[in-house]
Amino acid sequence: MRLGAAAGRNKQTGTQVRSGRRRLGLAVAVALGGVGCASLDMEYYWQSASGHMAMLNAARSVPEWSRADEAAPRLRQRLELSQRIRRFASDELGLPDNASYTRYADLGRPAAVWNVVAAPELSLKLKTWCFPVVGCVGYRGYFDEAAARAEAARQRANGLEASVYPVPAYSTLGWMNWAGGDPLLNTFINYPEGELARLIFHELAHQVVYLKGDTTFNESFATAVERLGVARYLVHAQTETASQDYAHFLERRRVFRALVRATREQLKAIYDGDLSPQEQRVRKDDVMRVFRAEYARMRAGWPGDPARFRTTDRWVAEANNASFGAQAAYDELVPGFEALFDREGQDWRRFYQAVRGLGQLTKSERHAFLKDLGSTWTPSLQ
Repeated sequence: MRLGAAAGRNKQTGTQVRSGRRRLGLAVAVALGGVGCASLDMEYYWQSASGHMAMLNAARSVPEWSRADEAAPRLRQRLELSQRIRRFASDELGLPDNASYTRYADLGRPAAVWNVVAAPELSLKLKTWCFPVVGCVGYRGYFDEAAARAEAARQRANGLEASVYPVPAYSTLGWMNWAGGDPLLNTFINYPEGELARLIFHELAHQVVYLKGDTTFNESFATAVERLGVARYLVHAQTETASQDYAHFLERRRVFRALVRATREQLKAIYDGDLSPQEQRVRKDDVMRVFRAEYARMRAGWPGDPARFRTTDRWVAEANNASFGAQAAYDELVPGFEALFDREGQDWRRFYQAVRGLGQLTKSERHAFLKDLGSTWTPSLQ
């Protein structure tokens, strides 16, 4: 949606339009990463803002799509399903009830954005891009894949390992609800029912709690909400096929993440040890070779259309320190959050209050608290 057009239709005052523009710039910056603290990267800023505005402009309400002649029956069915999931998110999980995920856009591409991550050759510590208001994040997002790969090439030229991966959706933390909210997209609308619910719950969770400069906390929290939320949703939906499909998905993800976690721990031990750089490189190559061989063995047992696993196949083929460093953010603190949910009587309101309370601690204190809580907890979800 063009800001000028939006202003005309909504009859905003000049002050409101300027406020909307500031919110747009900040929201997209938060979601995509990449504005330096010392100076603004205006070229990057404008690709972010224009890319997001193009997405807003392409979005129409679900009722509009349902009435549209060009909407195929399957799309109508998926949009109707998305709204049932959306209502469940607010009614049963206490997630925000707002404009997000009530509109749909077909972007004509396979990803919403492509993220770039980078790390040193012998370290899992991600390079960060920082914002004056929201802190630092370990990724930089692009609406154009070629631009993302060009950025990765620049990071490699600076001596870092870099990786590019597609992202089906991102959150603007609720700051764009004044403009229609984060839309449903063609990049994920055809996910199996459980996986569609998982994504919507995850992205809405970012609107509940987001802590400045703590990607691991934020992503682990959203991952815990998706896991706990989908378990409840599938009981509510009483759809046997969806439950079976999601159980298979969870098992694939469990064994894959266990392999990734074990590999990451092996790499960390190599980098933290007393080996020479040359010895570290040799050991690293051995670990990566075993990782890819183990994945190939695992992958051979996965049923279904091979195209469904293409993104994971590519991730493994291109995996490096940056890839492993980025993945850690999504699972490191999840057991602690799930334990906290149990401690709060599995009451969503109390759980969210407790999570917000952790924001009063320092980063190291809240991470230590969650790791300790999770270490003595018996998981209810496998």
